[in-house]
Amino acid sequence: MFAALPFPDLSPDLISVTVFGVTLALRWYALAYIAGILIGWRLALAAVRSPALWPGAQPVMTPAQIEAFITWSIVGIILGGRLGFVLFYQPGYYLRNPDQILMIWQGGMAFHGGLLGVVVAAWIFARHHRLPRRGAADLIALAVPCGLMLGRLANFINAELWGRATDLPWGVIFPGDAAQFCPGVAGACARHPSQLYEALLEGLVLGLLLIWLVWRRRALLWPGYVAGVFFAGYGAARFAVEFVRQPDAQFVTPGNPLGLALHAGGYGLTMGQLLCLPMIALGLWLMQSARKT
Repeated sequence: MFAALPFPDLSPDLISVTVFGVTLALRWYALAYIAGILIGWRLALAAVRSPALWPGAQPVMTPAQIEAFITWSIVGIILGGRLGFVLFYQPGYYLRNPDQILMIWQGGMAFHGGLLGVVVAAWIFARHHRLPRRGAADLIALAVPCGLMLGRLANFINAELWGRATDLPWGVIFPGDAAQFCPGVAGACARHPSQLYEALLEGLVLGLLLIWLVWRRRALLWPGYVAGVFFAGYGAARFAVEFVRQPDAQFVTPGNPLGLALHAGGYGLTMGQLLCLPMIALGLWLMQSARKT
């Protein structure tokens, strides 16, 4: 019998109250979004309040513009995340049931879709306010990793998006029939805590790297470089974690137990890895072109 860690006694709700028979709850996942946006906002404010970090000592946005963009980013995250899930992961289902596309309370959000939503919102916002697009992208990229880290920690608390079965000593025995359905595994099934891997790599490590680049290496002087590091860094981290992350159920078949979206001869890539490849390519191109300016 291999060692494994039991899932901690955590509730998805931070607090809940019942009023007139209706239960109102503040969930960790909602709190992660709120805290991530607030911390990202403070980081962006700190950057624009340091003119020496910017080309010509001219910050790309004002504090008021940063606050205005928060609303734009929230709309981009929600719409993009939902439409990304519909198009990338379950297009057939929602083509048959279009009335359920906007039912976000039933679950189903995709990070890559949310990212595209924020990119579109930022492009429109920058054009409307006549802001340098690369500089605006750098500022937004600086603000994102903390929210990613908190969101992945909330995924762990919710016991969702867990990894593949493992016999490593830090494997976690997640609750629920789906988590415990591990063909070929006798007894309790331990899985990679892939949410924690992503919180560490996409959130903490990437976030600290961007902060170091901005305040120690003055990377904002190269418009587009910080955004490039974010795209390439997130793409590489997510690509790596996908090797131990449980794939979406709709991709798993008897002939494709690993849930690969593109495969041949037993080898291939998951949908998450496929979506990360253009992110890595874009990030490397931004980094290279920024250093040439």
